[in-house]
Parts: sequence; structure tokens; C-alpha cells
Amino acid sequence: MHESTPARRPRVIVIGASAAGLFAAAAFAPAADVTVVERDTLPAGPEARKGVPQAHHAHLLWGGGVLACEELLPGLLDEAVEQGARLVGVMGDMVSMAPNAVWFRRFRTPHRVLVCSLPLLHHVLRTHVLRAGAITLREGVTVKSLKGTAAAVTGVVLDTDGTEESLDADLVVDASGRGTRVTTWLARLGLPGVEERVVDAGVTYASRYYRALGTSAETGFPLVNVQANPERPPGRGGIIVPVEGGRWLVTLSGTRGGEPTSDPDDFLEFAHRLGDPVIGDLLKGAEPLGPVRISHSTANRRRYFEKLPDWPEGLVVVGDAVGSFNPVYGHGMAVAAKCAREIIAVLKSAGVRTPGIARRLQRAVAQPVGDAWDLAIGQDARYPGASDTELNAVERLLARYVDLCVRTGARNPRALHALLDVMSLEKRPTRLFSLDMLWPMLFGRKLPFQPTAPLTSAELDSTLR
Repeated sequence: MHESTPARRPRVIVIGASAAGLFAAAAFAPAADVTVVERDTLPAGPEARKGVPQAHHAHLLWGGGVLACEELLPGLLDEAVEQGARLVGVMGDMVSMAPNAVWFRRFRTPHRVLVCSLPLLHHVLRTHVLRAGAITLREGVTVKSLKGTAAAVTGVVLDTDGTEESLDADLVVDASGRGTRVTTWLARLGLPGVEERVVDAGVTYASRYYRALGTSAETGFPLVNVQANPERPPGRGGIIVPVEGGRWLVTLSGTRGGEPTSDPDDFLEFAHRLGDPVIGDLLKGAEPLGPVRISHSTANRRRYFEKLPDWPEGLVVVGDAVGSFNPVYGHGMAVAAKCAREIIAVLKSAGVRTPGIARRLQRAVAQPVGDAWDLAIGQDARYPGASDTELNAVERLLARYVDLCVRTGARNPRALHALLDVMSLEKRPTRLFSLDMLWPMLFGRKLPFQPTAPLTSAELDSTLR
């Protein structure tokens, strides 16, 4: 009697050790052997990566991403906190001026945001995910092309220092980010072009680390955020993010005609020219801890893979390769984590080798991408020259309605809760049309607008030397 041969576990190749790639690898690992191929050599510690243009700039993991991480990777957030990250409340631990120049009152809500430098978050995420035995990382490897046909992708062709290698897979996941070549690869397989939309407000980012003032690092100084106003271009904004190591990471931004520069002498002056000078005032006398870093990689770009009439078996595109956003909204990491959660949901009812699984997965990840996209372009498309395609009537109406929600949330805690559910990507945008928003907007009691940045006396005292 012959013994049956155990069935081979499915093989998944993930292109890119980005946050989106690592989240996707973690999602597939229980059901498949996963190989992550990365063109860079990754740092051993929390250091900025060459292939991550936003590594030097402020970034937040919003509530939707926090919740997804807790479900997908238990213990990850605890590890980040142990290494210096903070889980802070929004808006209780944040001082924020909205795009329409309204200061939010600091109502306490259950929403949380993870605060740290992006290199630390990537390091903790990479270390945590790669502990799983079903995930293999290959560094210094470039993907040249996809293997297969227009009907089915069967693997990838790799290039390692000029040596080609063919690697088979049941599923290929492209998480190679903004610079993805997937549309070129699909064209080579004979598939039609992918609908694409770009909204580029021409934002430039300038960031610099400072030593945290006084005892603020020990007392838990809040985030301080002044958002750009699209009604008064050029849009200038800035944020102070207290991060690990007793530092403040300060990021300033400006759209076309109002960009910050890499000149250290201009940095403080630019901060004073924002809609409110609070960031510039706080930085007076603060000690810089390095140069000013500049980035121009800020366009919103959406590729509608889910709309293609025919989609090949064996391929899924995730993360920034599907939708990349102006980093000012801080939604990229949260969207990546939520996409991984969507993958897990699909895999509960189907296997990696199930016919049609690739299309199901592609449609599933489009939802969190689309929600964040609608929020981003509602602001950025209003800047001159941001898009060749104007907002349609529904998009314009939604943008105006969001402005009204912001003004209501700034003065009413019930409305703020609903607003943060959406802005934190914890719930779908339809939440803005719930009674929790509509009642305060139309009938509820609203406090007067907060006239100045609502920093407490104790917080200001903590910045004194």
C-alpha cells in the first residue's frame, strides 16, 4: 500500500519589504510559504531606508491601522512602545488646526494614534513579521518581470547582481510602492492599460529633528499640527511629532509657489508663516539635531486594477502600487494594514489556489484604498494645477460637506467622534452622514470656536529650560 504524498503548501511571492509587503506577507503566512523579495539591503536597526522617500518625515499610524495591527499582529504595538513609540489619544493628546483655520477643542475620544519615527516603526514591523517561520526574506534582488500569460501569472524573473533566476509561485503580490513597474509587466503579458488618476498639489516636505524642549519628553508633550488651507493657496502646513529618543520631528510642507527649502535659516521663518505661528514659536531656541531633509514624492495616485475586465490568476497588487497618498494625511500605513485585514477575510472562505481568488483579493483591497483616496483628493484637488481632471459634482459636494463636518466636530464632542471615526480610517465615510454628525450639525449645542492653539499651561511650562 502506497503512502500518499503530502500536498505542497501554496507559495506566495511578495515584491517589496515595504510596510504593505510585510503586512501582506503576515496575512498570507498562515496559508502559504511566503518569500519576500527586496531590491535594497535592509538596515539592521531603526534607520532610514534609501528606498523609502518619506523615512525622514513625520508619519502617524492612525486608528484604523492601530486596530488592524492589533488584529493582524498581536504584540506589535507593545514592542513599538517598548522601543520608544507612544500610543496617544486623538484629540486629547493632539493640538490641531483644521484646513479651514479652525482649532479643534481637545475633547477626549477613544481614538488612538501610534507616534514614532517611520524608521522605528518599519524596524519593529520587519522584526515582528519575519519571526514567522513561513516567511523568507531575500534582499538585494530585483524583479525583472512576471512569468505567465494574460490569463495567469505563475511567478517572477529575478535579477541578482546580473544573474537571472526564475521563481515559481501560486500567487505574486506586488507591494513595490509608488515606483511599481506592474503596469509595464501587465502590458508585456498582453493585458490592456490600467485606468489611472493623479492628483498632485505639488507639495514639498522639509523635515528636521530637534531636541525636545525642557522636560516635554518626560511629560508627554502633545502633537502640534497646523494644516494647510486649500481655500488660500499656496497651502502651507506643519507638524511637531514628539518621537523616541527625546526628540521632536518637525515636518513643514507647502504647495506650488509656497514650498519650504533645505536652507536651515529658512526653516524657522517658514514655520512662522503658517496659518498660525505656534510651531515657529515653540521652535525658538530649540536645538536642531541634523540637516533639513526635503522630499517631493507627494502626489496622490490611484490605479484601478479592480476595473479591468480581465484579471490574471496569480497576481494581486497592494499598498502604494494601488493607491499612494499625499503623506500629510498619514494614511498610507493604515491603508496597508487594512488591506492585509481584507486579505485575511477573503482567505477565510477561499484558498490561495482557489480559482478567481486573485480577482476577489484585488477587489477587496480596493475598498480601504478608495476610502482614503476620497478623503485625500477632496482637499488636494482644490489646489491650482493639482489635476487635469476636475472633481466631479459628487466629489465637490463631499469636500464641502467634510468642511462642514470639521467645523462641527471642532465644537461638539459627539460630532468629533464621528469625524475621527472616518479621518482615522476606523469606519467608512458613510459614518459622516450618521445622526452623530447630522444632529450636532443641525440642532446640537456647539461651543464657541477655539481662538488659539489649546496648549495647557503645564504643557507650555514643560518646554521651558
